[in-house]
Parts: sequence; structure tokens; C-alpha cells
Amino acid sequence: MAMVNIETKLPPALVLGQLSGSLTALLPRLSGLADIIPKDTLLWKLNLLKSAASYTNSRLHAITAEVLVLASGKDQMLPSGDEARRLSRSLQYCEIRYFEDNGHAILLEGGVNLLTVIKGTCTYRRSRRHDFVTDFLPPSMSEFNQALERNGLFRFATSPVMFSTLEDGKIVRGLAGVPNEGPVILVGYHMLLGFELAPLVEEFLKEKNVLVRGIAHPELFKLSAESSYVESAFLDLLKIFGATPATAGNLFKLLSTKSHILLYPGGAREALHRKGETYKLFWPDQPEFVRMAARFGATIVPFGTVGEDDIAELILDYNDLMRIPVVNDYLRKRNEGLVRLRTEIDGELANQDLYLPGLLPKIPGRFYYLFGKPIQTKGRESILKDRENAKELYLQVKSEVERNIAYLIRKREEDPYRGIIERILYQVTSVPTHNTPTFKP
Repeated sequence: MAMVNIETKLPPALVLGQLSGSLTALLPRLSGLADIIPKDTLLWKLNLLKSAASYTNSRLHAITAEVLVLASGKDQMLPSGDEARRLSRSLQYCEIRYFEDNGHAILLEGGVNLLTVIKGTCTYRRSRRHDFVTDFLPPSMSEFNQALERNGLFRFATSPVMFSTLEDGKIVRGLAGVPNEGPVILVGYHMLLGFELAPLVEEFLKEKNVLVRGIAHPELFKLSAESSYVESAFLDLLKIFGATPATAGNLFKLLSTKSHILLYPGGAREALHRKGETYKLFWPDQPEFVRMAARFGATIVPFGTVGEDDIAELILDYNDLMRIPVVNDYLRKRNEGLVRLRTEIDGELANQDLYLPGLLPKIPGRFYYLFGKPIQTKGRESILKDRENAKELYLQVKSEVERNIAYLIRKREEDPYRGIIERILYQVTSVPTHNTPTFKP
């Protein structure tokens, strides 16, 4: 109680001075405590509390239900952070979410939405196990606005530009060329660390009111104790906005619900590419998604995106890290227990090890997206059952993605507002507008 109104970030001498004053102010109140609660009664209650706590702690290991613990960083009444760590060690299935700037009454304070936390931890479900498709609850307007605010600086720095291709082949700014009705599979290039994801999902929601369901690496959904003990983790945000583990079953369910699906055949190998591999596709040989898309008559939209080389330079890649003693052992051990995809593939595509690359930030340039002409599979189910026909369509999609990337790399040189300084000057000297101009397609 004495620490409630004390700012802990002050110098130690000031904190001690304020604490001394608070304790002195409490002394007159403590003298009346004996009149309210007799000494024997107080001792009896304390012993009862101690006995109950001991019994409860001895039974924690037997709890098999999923438990979600919300811990506060500024709880002045209880050591919430330490207690959360203790519970995570005692309970079999325990998820922790830590809110550094909140106090004891965390659910009564602003900025904490219990439903958002439940959705982000996949705690909500209709059956025994959580289903990422049938149990998914779309993000609310407040969650969308919070995401916009959180990504505001990144969006300002990269000023993403979206282009799409109409049925007649004309390229236009915006997403008019992407079908409104699903099922639709957006198939494209995965930037380094998935930098392109947030602007893409935001733009589809703003312009088309369509939530794109991303197919993501299953490891992103297996939070360790270290990675989960953070406030509103980025991984939670992915789940709130519809990310789904990469399995054939989940793709089947998303197609059956006529969703807009974001698919990266290059996967982790593409998103964690090495030096000199920027804008290079790492797609497997087999047409993994084409035949399933044809089964549901889905529309395939190939897209390219560029801009990662305009915001950062890759200075430490996987090969560099594996040459460093101790670090290479850590990476090997870290990847031993991870979920493995495409285990049947040999060669470079089989190297799906996860790691965090070393990046050197640049003065930001701009992100560009081009969604190609939609490819219809409806009515071609019987044709695409043949593996050779499916392979031909698969290579067509891959070729379109490479063509879109090459087009954007060439055309961005014509953008007078590719650099952030030019964009800032334009915004200062022009009438406020949602879109900063770019090259003419």
C-alpha cells in the first residue's frame, strides 16, 4: 500500500524518501487495526490462509484444464509477474500474457481487452480442441484500429502501393482486379521476415472489407514460455487476424468456407533467404495447391512484391551465423525440436531451419505490390486432375509471380516518391491525401 503512489523509475534516494513518508502517514491507521480485528482473529485468519494456500499449491500439478494467466507489471498489491512464472511451472497447460504498464485491477483498466487476449492465445473453442477455421472470430473494429496504430510508423516509412490487374489485362492502382467473392488463393513471393504481410492485410480490409487468411508455419503457433511472456505479442496479432497453420486440412477447410487465402509456396526458406537471394523464388517442384484449388473452383491470383532491399540490408544470414562458434550449436539445438515441413524434399529447399538474420536499416524506400490477372480453375476440375496439367498451371503461376516482381523492380525507378524524404516533402506541401502518388502503371 505504501508503494501505490510512488514512481519506481525515480532515483533510489527519492524512492526511499517517498516510501518513508508513506509509511509514516499509515501509522495512525495501523493503531486502530486492533479495534477492528482482534489479534487472535487475525492470527487465525492468517493460519487459515496459509493452510489453504499450501493445499492449493500441492494440487496445482493435477489441473489438466487450459489456464490463461494475465500478469501486471505495475501491480503494487501482489507480485503478479513472479506468481505468473510460478504458475507456469506448476500447471500443465498454462499460457501467460504480461502487461507491463498495467496495475492490479488489469481488467478494469484501459487498453486491455479480455476477448482480444483470448483470441490471440487460441483459448476460445467450440469443441475439445481449438480449430483455426471453425473457431475463428474475425477481428473487431477496435482490434483493427489498434493494429493500424501499432503499424503506423512502419506504414508511414514504407508507404505501400498496391496495383492489380483487371480481366482485360490493364494494371490499375488499388485492388479492383482481385475478386470480391471467394474462394481466392493469393500466391506470391515472401519478403524477408514477412515484411509485406501487415500492409497487405490492412489494405484488403480497408479497401475490400476482406480478411485475408494467411497460411503460416506451424512453429509460429507453438509459443515457448519465453516468447509468450510478452505484452500483446506479434504472434498473437497474427492469430487475431486469421493466420492458420500450414496443413492440408486447414487449406481444405478455408477453401470450403470460400475464404481469401494468402499462400507462400516458398515458405520459411524464402522468408529467411540468404545474401544474394533477394526476390528469388524457392518453390518446390510439385504443384501442392493447384489440384485442391481446382476441386473447389478457386480463383488463383499470383502476386509479386518488392521493397525489402529499400528498408534494410542483410548483413548476417544463416550461412554467416553457422560459421560462428557457439552460435551454430545454439541454432542446431534450437531447430532440432521444431516442426518440419516438406521433409520428403531434398536439396536446398529442404533447408527450412529458422533463425533471426542480422539487418542494417536503411533510409526507407517504398513497398510495391502487383496482383496479376486472376486465373480461374472453376470448370477445369477434370483437366487439373491430371498431374501434368496441374504442373503446367503451377509453373504458369510461378512465372506470373516472377514477371510481377520484375515489373515492379523496373517501374519503381520511375516513382518520384520512392524515397521517404520526397514523400514527406510532398505531404507537407500538398493537400492532405490518403495516397501519395507513384509511377503510372
